[in-house]
Amino acid sequence: MWNLLHMFQHPLEPRPSLADLFSFRVLISSSSRNMSEGDETASTENPAAQLNERILSSMSRRSVAAHPWHDLEIGPGAPGVFNVVVEITKGSKVKYELDKKTGLIKVDRILYSSVVYPHNYGFIPRTLCEDSDPLDVLVLMQEPILPGCFLRARAIGLMPMIDQGEKDDKIIAVCADDPEYRHFNDLNELSPHRLNEIRCFFEDYKKNENKEVAVDEFLPANTAREAIQHSMDLYAQYILHTLRR
Repeated sequence: MWNLLHMFQHPLEPRPSLADLFSFRVLISSSSRNMSEGDETASTENPAAQLNERILSSMSRRSVAAHPWHDLEIGPGAPGVFNVVVEITKGSKVKYELDKKTGLIKVDRILYSSVVYPHNYGFIPRTLCEDSDPLDVLVLMQEPILPGCFLRARAIGLMPMIDQGEKDDKIIAVCADDPEYRHFNDLNELSPHRLNEIRCFFEDYKKNENKEVAVDEFLPANTAREAIQHSMDLYAQYILHTLRR
């Protein structure tokens, strides 16, 4: 049963069928009902045993907790306006990232260079890139956001990037609900300094790890939306392929 909780651990690993998932949910529901019925007769028994039943019942309900990559919808306005799950807080030197196995946000490392993330950084749910990860996005807004929270964003551009020889493009977006940034529609509306700040961060933040990162010329909002749509299509194809297996 525990293996079913690891669905979507990695795009290349086998996934449970719909029948498996249905059986799992029925099993969980049945267990919860049995425990609830048992509570009525356990009132005169050992209090510790009754408490254990309640703990197990709570655990069974939580075992189907949402996965931020797969269970959070991208949003009805995508690829124009979409949800973003924040992994790294603006101003942080900690490199957090999604643990695809558990759905939790884990600490990957502390940055080796004396730099911090210039803006909130995360991923777009229900997207998939060629590297088997969700699509990365940098969100410009006034305030730092805690890792694990999600917000609505709008793409204003694309930063093509090669990380150690592999494509690792970043969507540049603004928070759709921030009054200071929500009116921006394209990168050319930002100051040259802001774009240079973003470029320099990604070019420099891995230098002390002896890792090469190359950033190409920024691309406009329509290219970013096309990239988001492409990653949505890849994700949909992956899901269909998984369900047919």
